[in-house]
Amino acid sequence: MHFAQRSNLARLFVLALALGCSKKEPPAGLAPVSSSALEAPDTAAAGALRLSIDTPSSSVKFLMDSPLEKIDGDAPASASGDLSLDLSDLAKTTGLVHIDLDKLTLYQQKRPDGTGAYQARSKNPLQNEHARDWLQLVPREGEVTAERAAQNRIAEFRIEKVEPSTKDVAALSGAERKVTATVAGTLRLHGRQAPKSAKVELTFHFTGDHFDSVGVKTLEPFSVNLEEFEIHPRDGAGKLVKSITETIATTLKGKIKSEAPVQIEFTAKPK
Repeated sequence: MHFAQRSNLARLFVLALALGCSKKEPPAGLAPVSSSALEAPDTAAAGALRLSIDTPSSSVKFLMDSPLEKIDGDAPASASGDLSLDLSDLAKTTGLVHIDLDKLTLYQQKRPDGTGAYQARSKNPLQNEHARDWLQLVPREGEVTAERAAQNRIAEFRIEKVEPSTKDVAALSGAERKVTATVAGTLRLHGRQAPKSAKVELTFHFTGDHFDSVGVKTLEPFSVNLEEFEIHPRDGAGKLVKSITETIATTLKGKIKSEAPVQIEFTAKPK
């Protein structure tokens, strides 16, 4: 073998070794990893009321509206957690909300030709099985441990900042007092966390001057990007098939979107 040939082979070998040893860069736009549950924020006000979310009456929903198919998710009685509430200054409100994703059920409405009316809403068992694999709620040998699956089951939203239209509820009157607000904080989902905000309506219920409860309802859905939280299609063994972006561009084109607009509604009462 000539010296030039050996030199070229050596260069190729060094290049291959360098490429093989280089670290693969993670996809852009991923939310930071969060290996443990969120901690509840410190109570902002010394005289704040401690409220508990009424789980049975709570509701979490989303609707992904695409040209060929509508997919909506419904998770009744899935919210729990606590709020810290100062009726004289709502801006000091904090809290931690838990969502049990194991209670999520998906429904679909198909429109195969992309025009006209959608078909009747129905539940597809296979689609629901796939959703649980995408969220990694089921332990899979070599892919997701039982501990990780249990962590993935609970999504969390920590309320860190509230900007209300009216700060002092006590200054309002009536048995039902409504205030709009923008709530901002941290969403933890599928082992990752990112800042999120939502516009909500707060309905305060009073008996005379006695505070009974507060209803919380999103006025505008807050968007959850599946790619951001690394929620991708997986097979029955839990192995990654392809990214959600690739899937939308190929096999599920026109049937699904990467954004899930989420709506939450619950009532919280003094402990």
